[in-house]
Amino acid sequence: MTTLYERIGGEAAVEAAVDIFYDKIMADDRIKAFFENIDMFAQARKQKLFLTMVFGGPSEYTGRDMRSAHAGMGIDDGHFNAVVENLAATLRELGVSDEDITEVAKIAESVRGDVLNR
Repeated sequence: MTTLYERIGGEAAVEAAVDIFYDKIMADDRIKAFFENIDMFAQARKQKLFLTMVFGGPSEYTGRDMRSAHAGMGIDDGHFNAVVENLAATLRELGVSDEDITEVAKIAESVRGDVLNR
């Protein structure tokens, strides 16, 4: 059985997706303020490693867990939904199947409580 990482196109696809994703995030008035004083090069690098890991690719992610990484940020369900919407739009733009986008959404949903510190 192939992994989600393999199905979406592996490293090249994750690289492209994260770059497009953050362009969308930075254009989204609902959530761009969370990234205003962030080193976006470093953020994209961490996100590429994280998505590679959660999509079933080779794991080199050593960052913090979702709960501690997002603690105190004031993220609510609307912000979380905006991120998921932007990620889904990015994957659609890259030709990822609806089934795989649904799987990505399920992965995202599985960490909602941690990201929102519930």
